[in-house]
Amino acid sequence: MWIVYFLHAIIRICLFFAGRLTMTGREHIPPAGPYIMVTNHMSKADPPLVYYAFPPMKLRFFAGEKWESHPIFGPLMKWGGAIYINRGEVDRKALKEALEALEAGSVFGLAPEGTRSRVGKLIPGKDGAAYLAYRAKVPLVPVGVVNTDVVGRNVARLRRTHLEVHVGRPFMLPELNHRPKGPELSAYTHLIMVHIAALLPERYWGYYAGSPALKVLLAGEDPWPHCLAAEGVAEKNSQGQPDATETQGAG
Repeated sequence: MWIVYFLHAIIRICLFFAGRLTMTGREHIPPAGPYIMVTNHMSKADPPLVYYAFPPMKLRFFAGEKWESHPIFGPLMKWGGAIYINRGEVDRKALKEALEALEAGSVFGLAPEGTRSRVGKLIPGKDGAAYLAYRAKVPLVPVGVVNTDVVGRNVARLRRTHLEVHVGRPFMLPELNHRPKGPELSAYTHLIMVHIAALLPERYWGYYAGSPALKVLLAGEDPWPHCLAAEGVAEKNSQGQPDATETQGAG
């Protein structure tokens, strides 16, 4: 655990010069793993900021393979819990290692968008987080990070930034009585992304700004049917019931 406290100390020093941090929803953080923490991603500052905002723990996370050979950050990230992944392809070895970490009770952090957003708002999520949560059957803890998209420019101008980390209530993916197919996995991803969006100011909603699922979630209602509809999945079929074509062909 010494490396965890060491990394926290380094981030605290950097934060002193970069800005001040406000955090809400600390009470939503589970006391222990396994769970998956999912967050938006707009800046290189996001991972260390979220790492610092959460209580000191052994956090596992994906990192691009380009960092593995970095003489300084490579070893630090590896000691901090990084699982290096080949971006742009299905890295089964990394997924297997992540599942094993969750099965062992670890906390796993990742950004479902899969890469930094270059537009300062949410871009479409990829299905990695949904796949891990479905396979591991663990809760997801949504996190919204605010103002990291401007912190770099502000530091260059010797200005400090008010950084925000908002933690939402943990949630489970809805149960299906079969293995999710592509559109159903995408509906899971949509659900994850609107939970993140609900923690962010409207200017960050981006791709999900017009999502009916986000609208009903903010109203305190169940967004899952709207996530299914957004991905073209009939709700009754998602529960494994026969659709009309199956019924007609059964006679």
